[in-house]
Amino acid sequence: MIILRLNHFKTNFSFSNIKYLSQMSSNNVAAVCQFTATSDKEQNLKVVTRLVSEASEKAKVIFLPEACDYVGTNVDETKELAETLDGRLMSEYKLLAQRHKVWISLGGFHEVRQSNGKETLHNAHVLIGADGTVKSVYRKVHLFDVNLPESNVNLQESSYTTAGTEIVAPVDTPIGSVGLAICYDLRFPELSVILRKRGADILTFPSAFTVATGEAHWKTLLKSRAVENQCYVIAAAQYGVHNSKRISFGNALIVDPWGEIIAECPSYSKDRDTNESIVYASIDSDFLKGVRRKMPVFEHRRSDLYSLTLNGGEQADLVTNYMFGDKVIPPSTVFYRTRHCFAFTNIRCVVPGHVLIASLRPVRRLENLQAEEIADLFQTVVKIQKLVEKAYGSHSSTICIQDGPDAGQTIQHVHCHILPRKAGDFKQNDDIYLELAKHDRDDEKPIRGVEEMTIEADMLRGCIVR
Repeated sequence: MIILRLNHFKTNFSFSNIKYLSQMSSNNVAAVCQFTATSDKEQNLKVVTRLVSEASEKAKVIFLPEACDYVGTNVDETKELAETLDGRLMSEYKLLAQRHKVWISLGGFHEVRQSNGKETLHNAHVLIGADGTVKSVYRKVHLFDVNLPESNVNLQESSYTTAGTEIVAPVDTPIGSVGLAICYDLRFPELSVILRKRGADILTFPSAFTVATGEAHWKTLLKSRAVENQCYVIAAAQYGVHNSKRISFGNALIVDPWGEIIAECPSYSKDRDTNESIVYASIDSDFLKGVRRKMPVFEHRRSDLYSLTLNGGEQADLVTNYMFGDKVIPPSTVFYRTRHCFAFTNIRCVVPGHVLIASLRPVRRLENLQAEEIADLFQTVVKIQKLVEKAYGSHSSTICIQDGPDAGQTIQHVHCHILPRKAGDFKQNDDIYLELAKHDRDDEKPIRGVEEMTIEADMLRGCIVR
């Protein structure tokens, strides 16, 4: 067995004076793997164990391909071999992550699930933490039902798999915030945009691409998702001959936010004598931020003309994360929302009742907002000012917008501070501005937990007069 190690480093790349150099730090290295799964689950587990053991020497997060548990030879066998997430095979994967102290992305696990008294089978992307616990489960929403007779491709995933119904929130990992998807999802850019809007820095597409579609579209699609969302894209892949009916393209990749391939496994070849590969790359958060800062495409989106949101009314609103600069605001801490802005409780308060209002569209300066957004923002400020004054027994407020870094703006996203005031709350009345300028760096003001901020948000939400 040969494990291929390809360490791709980028040097001398310049984008408006941004310099990028991948340095293999133990804190930010991702490993992406490919191999040939068969219907032999025990043999596949041995391969996964080998790959994880090898990759864990360098990487903090290891990405495995779709169907890393098995590839069935027919529909009946595929159904028969499937397990629940609390079954024996998943227990082995959890122990593997815990033993090597790494995160593992199981790119596609055949999950048996009971729903409304009915047994269903899902293609599940399972993310396991270094402590051996499941951190997130995404069930594939786009099923591969495609017939390309000229390329000898005829796969009907829906004949045995039930489509998922949820886009799960990105997960914070040692290498960054990871958005989960699977294979055919790659062809639906809306999913990637929503994951980026919800805070993803890394998009994952574990796959089992056919040779025909891989040769035609694999790199083009992966690079497109990276460039348009300014995210790293990590795509583990199945490789080679699984059975008499299935051959996979391979070519597992890591693409950076500028669209450059920085790590790459081989694509399928009849002449290659090994089917197991690992490649590594550093996930450089500074480079990612630099690309987004120099070309702020998400700030340039015209939400006055178009929008992309989750469907489902109130249910969708509950699962949507709110972005504040590059930070994800838990929905439970948001107590008021309009078409263009949202109000939320503060992680560090200068005075009790110190809340924030931010534009839904992530722009840096007031001048970047449309007229309708500006009007909505300030009408909301007046409403929330009255709300917090009433809630905290105040009859005055300090209202402040720090518009730009030289004005004290530390989160590059238009937002307004509302601070209910009381007589004598500061020795000198204007000292509040000094406290506000340093409040997010003041260790004497503890960072509040989500539970505390949620309790306050619930209280404020209950005070709103509809």
